[in-house]
Amino acid sequence: MDAAASAPPVRRSARVRAPELTGKGGWLNTGGAAYTLAGLRGRVVLLDFWTFCCVNCLHVVDELRELEERHRDTLVVIGVHSPKFPHEAEHGAVADAVERYAVGHPVLDDPELTTWTQYAVRAWPTLVVVDPEGYVVATYSGEGHVPEIERLVSELEAEHTAKGTLRRGDLPYAPPEPEPTVLRFPGKVLRLPSGTFLVTDTTRHQVVELAEDGETVLRRFGSGERGAVDGPSDRARFQEPQGLALLPDGAVVVADTVNHALRRLDPGTGEVTTLAGTGSPWRRGDATDGPAREVNLSSPWDVAWWRGRVWIAMAGIHQLWSYDPAAGTVAREAGTGGEQLVDGPAKEALFAQPSGLAVTAAGLWVADSESSALRLLGPDGEVRTAVGAGLFAFGYRDGPAEGALLQHPLGVTALPDGSLAVCDTYNHALRRYDPATREVTTLATDLREPSGAVVVGEDVVVVESARHRLTRLRLPAVVLGRPEGEQPVTDVAVGPVRLDVVFTPPPGQKLDTRDGPATRLLVSASPPTLLRSGEGAGSDLSRALETDPAVGQGVLHVVATAAACDAGPEVLHPACHVHRREWRLPVRPVVGGADRLVLELPGADGTGRASGQAPYPSL
Repeated sequence: MDAAASAPPVRRSARVRAPELTGKGGWLNTGGAAYTLAGLRGRVVLLDFWTFCCVNCLHVVDELRELEERHRDTLVVIGVHSPKFPHEAEHGAVADAVERYAVGHPVLDDPELTTWTQYAVRAWPTLVVVDPEGYVVATYSGEGHVPEIERLVSELEAEHTAKGTLRRGDLPYAPPEPEPTVLRFPGKVLRLPSGTFLVTDTTRHQVVELAEDGETVLRRFGSGERGAVDGPSDRARFQEPQGLALLPDGAVVVADTVNHALRRLDPGTGEVTTLAGTGSPWRRGDATDGPAREVNLSSPWDVAWWRGRVWIAMAGIHQLWSYDPAAGTVAREAGTGGEQLVDGPAKEALFAQPSGLAVTAAGLWVADSESSALRLLGPDGEVRTAVGAGLFAFGYRDGPAEGALLQHPLGVTALPDGSLAVCDTYNHALRRYDPATREVTTLATDLREPSGAVVVGEDVVVVESARHRLTRLRLPAVVLGRPEGEQPVTDVAVGPVRLDVVFTPPPGQKLDTRDGPATRLLVSASPPTLLRSGEGAGSDLSRALETDPAVGQGVLHVVATAAACDAGPEVLHPACHVHRREWRLPVRPVVGGADRLVLELPGADGTGRASGQAPYPSL
């Protein structure tokens, strides 16, 4: 006899008629249909009250996958999205989250917490079981309850089969078709010594290498199927990977979040191996230190190399851990496991879903997402809060750190001057914290759910997770250690401006058009609102731009590439050449400004001049 059959019946709550499902945001994953409990009579219904900021809610989404599959013809799981943060009340953001985390059941978007209130829910996540006759029979808070819920579902199936009140049959599941983007909800980014980028393509369960332009795919690591498989790049499997860190030997550590593991990726061979974790999530009472392959981890979200070890933002249990590659062990370094914002000695401090890490001379900086805070673990073993005041202190406010506000930041990046760039994810902004002045300022806005960033020369490359791309922004002069206004500024027209890049192949060469266009032009702006139109990539070296005078001043980023090959009958073995130049053009839209910008892509003389200006530096 199996354990489920021999176990005592699951304790149920008093039968109470389940309130009807109501949500102003409507339904997702239903193909436009709206469901009611009355219409689902005869099925066992499991309501999952969740919000997408909550890592414990995401654990439940994963826990439910096998339960849903095993009871597909009797059990209906409905996610009731109940937001904590203002951003989570936006319907588009909920739709993104449903796709991002592969939620495989209908979701009711309840931005005003109507159904949450009717069911007297008090915590995320909460699970409510409704029997086939429409009565609430059990309620569970937190994660890890699926084994008991499955026993209850089996009991209800048997009971209502005998009563004739069970109705079987699949419930239609109709997710929208994902857009064909190069990346899909990318998580974190790392720049390799070669100058290329590694990006975690989270929803596609891969790590992607992009060229220096941040767009061209060079390689994909992982088959793209959800799973935990070591091996060569085409057969290895990840599951919603996030953070990346470079090891001294040139290998890369990947925070394989939903596999609750650390993986090692060799960028040279593409081989993937497992460093730490068992594949099972950490549960209360489990070990917090020991042999790395024998200790359970919990949603590692980011990793960083510091003091000879890999440090882990263990988002699932609100702690910081470390992995020692020499000893092959893991250990808890900071956080009790409680979810709160409390400073003090590392082992006594409390975190709230740490999700981003960065290292400076001051120590290990932590983007503590659920407390909307920036924290620091110093070399002295003390945890201190730089920005943030608690689990429900969030918003958007620059100024002195003690009054500044963030909203669910997922990433933090060290800047050249020792300050920090914070990916203020739910405010769609890149913020800056200066430890010297303890001031918070805004570097850029209109970044859709930024989740990670890396400094490249005088720029910062940001992961715009909900725009499925990397975005390059110019860092302000003060961050680079230069006085403001050092570079000349060009006055350009308000509105339409023509950008022309002139390229003349060197003597003895001609454009190589055998496999398509031989030229490419990439235009972006910092801040992005400097351009109303004209940004993006194309093959024409001329571009119509439209500036916005409300911005005041900004920087145009222009990258031009041309491919040319040796020509002439006397050339026995022609070689092909790539000519590339990047310009950073400080501009100010003013009435009467220049309505045409002419740049020269170096061919013969290598100057790359901007018309009327001195040469600009290139990468």
